[in-house]
Amino acid sequence: METLFRKATQNRAFEDVVTQIQEAVLQGRLKAGDRLPGERRLREIFQVSRGTLREALRTLEQKKLIQIRTGVRGGAIVCPVNTQPVSESLDLLLRYQKIELKELAEFREEVEGAVAAQAARRARKEDIQQLTSYLESIQALNRGGQEAWRDVIKIDNQFHLCLARIAGNRVFESVLTIIYENIFRYFDRFLPKDKKVTERIYRDLSGIVEAIKAKDAQKTKTLIQAHVKRFDRLMEMNRDQVFSWGGGGAEKTS
Repeated sequence: METLFRKATQNRAFEDVVTQIQEAVLQGRLKAGDRLPGERRLREIFQVSRGTLREALRTLEQKKLIQIRTGVRGGAIVCPVNTQPVSESLDLLLRYQKIELKELAEFREEVEGAVAAQAARRARKEDIQQLTSYLESIQALNRGGQEAWRDVIKIDNQFHLCLARIAGNRVFESVLTIIYENIFRYFDRFLPKDKKVTERIYRDLSGIVEAIKAKDAQKTKTLIQAHVKRFDRLMEMNRDQVFSWGGGGAEKTS
């Protein structure tokens, strides 16, 4: 293990120690559960002071790359690498509506356009059947009147997540899952709760499914972006009205 590291660059020793250990973990040369050499040996390898080494190890612990344990079996232990801290941060920002509608709109238009195009290329027969079943559910709910709004929105969310799954990219799917687990708060607050909205959703998604059936990636991308943009703009307009009227006790998020 000691051969993984080299003498730290002296003019930026702290950064170099952090970088060397971090790269060893992220590249898999250090595995979860591995124990770094003791403090004295690390100081000899990197040729840094005790203060510099301890600062570097604290930084790595804050990044969740290592855990520093005390006691006889203590030391710096490599942690499993995961995305949980990032996921938790995004989840909290969305849950408490600390991300502006405009920011959310920009992200969704760009990312979901790419996801939809990929889904159109990769969709199988059973995937199209699943998407079609969502359309049928929305159509049935729309016949039920205005009280179906909440259920239609939930199915629309499932439709978007299904596209992410079909696209076959776990990064897209993971991030969009966090967004769609929390985005209802924005819809509930700013999206008009009337049948025109749910009927428009049905028409938009029907066109998207037809484009996917035709394996037309560019058209699918254009349609999903138009769908997202349409409802983002509707929420922006409704938000401005709420704030101008001072109604509903709504407060602008920071």
